[in-house]
Amino acid sequence: MKRLALIAVLFFTLHNPAFTQLLAQVNAGIPAAPLPEQDTALSALEDLKGDSRYWITVFAEDKYDRTALLEAGLDIVEIDKKTVTGFITGPEMNLLAGHGFITQSRQTIYEYAKKHFKDFPAVDAAYHNYKETVEKLQALTAANVDVASLFSIGKSLEGREVWCLRINPVEKGETPSTRPAAFFMGNHHAREHLTNEVALGLAEHLLERKNDPEIRKYLDTLDIYIAPMTNPDGAEYDIQTGKYRWHRKNTRVNANKSIGVDLNRNYDSRWCQAGASHSPSADTYCGPYAFSEPETENIKKFVEARRNIKTLMSYHSYSDLLLYPWAGKDVPLDNRRDLKVFETMAREMVAFTGYTPQQSSDLYVATGDTTDWAYDTAGIFAFTTELEGGTFYPGAAAINKAVTNNVKAAVYLLSVTEDPYKLAR
Repeated sequence: MKRLALIAVLFFTLHNPAFTQLLAQVNAGIPAAPLPEQDTALSALEDLKGDSRYWITVFAEDKYDRTALLEAGLDIVEIDKKTVTGFITGPEMNLLAGHGFITQSRQTIYEYAKKHFKDFPAVDAAYHNYKETVEKLQALTAANVDVASLFSIGKSLEGREVWCLRINPVEKGETPSTRPAAFFMGNHHAREHLTNEVALGLAEHLLERKNDPEIRKYLDTLDIYIAPMTNPDGAEYDIQTGKYRWHRKNTRVNANKSIGVDLNRNYDSRWCQAGASHSPSADTYCGPYAFSEPETENIKKFVEARRNIKTLMSYHSYSDLLLYPWAGKDVPLDNRRDLKVFETMAREMVAFTGYTPQQSSDLYVATGDTTDWAYDTAGIFAFTTELEGGTFYPGAAAINKAVTNNVKAAVYLLSVTEDPYKLAR
């Protein structure tokens, strides 16, 4: 393949009208027309030049410092022994010194992305956007009508349906069930596209093996729900221009014209106390009130209508972690029996993934969290998986390993969903 054609395949976007024709030419061995004299990979970053965010490293001694930094507006992405690194807006960064924090290094998000431009593939064909996700779910359902059904749990802020695949050969759609239920969901945070792939991969795994004895016993006894993209507006906004925007939140237009509310700070569990920001510009902005966003309200209504849900997994990325409550309180669970169940489940699941199991607040305290709310209000054994990858955009090569290992962990979760308390006996 000629060098120019290879560059075009790697970096042209699907939104480019000439892309389909170019790809056909490449596959047919026809020489491609010369590309403009520019570095296509770096030109894809131009939209970030006006972005006010910085990628900074700040000294943080412990989880209390990390919690305070979250409240100050830092979206913590990486944690080291004495420092944390993440995204923050320029105005909020300038206030850190007044809070007693020392910034070790800083660079604009444009400068950061420029050094990591390999994470900005114009075509990441292995990943599913919203339309492709819906089509995948529809195809899986159509091919498995004996055990699968598909329904919407509500609309997003921009009116997109939030689709949920149900695997249950007896009750379909929104029909109530008394079977013990497991709920898996992905893409709470927009830029965490790998989570959508893991959720889709789980659905595919279960349905492709629906007649295998190991899987069939769960299909015949459980009620399984998979909602791969719970923040469809944010996920689409992140890739809307054909270039990743590093967007975390939904697409609420705030009073100061900033975009988004952090859905994983918007649940009514000690809402907007420690580890959340009241600043609309911050990536950890909790919103104007608990459940202010239709996306979180969708989850609330879904869970409240299904008291049979016993286990829940919310996929996030990236940290190689498996987290359980509390996230919003810096103390272990009072209920020692429940704590034993959480710890045992976590230990068994990370045997498949190699992740580190721990209480969420051991990292930092973060209120308004999904899993805290699910456990606190409905007694659900709810977990957050922080997937691997080392970046929000790890490329197509990361999908297979993440799906394979996390599917094994999910199947284990199914194996204890009928009676989680058997682990405490």
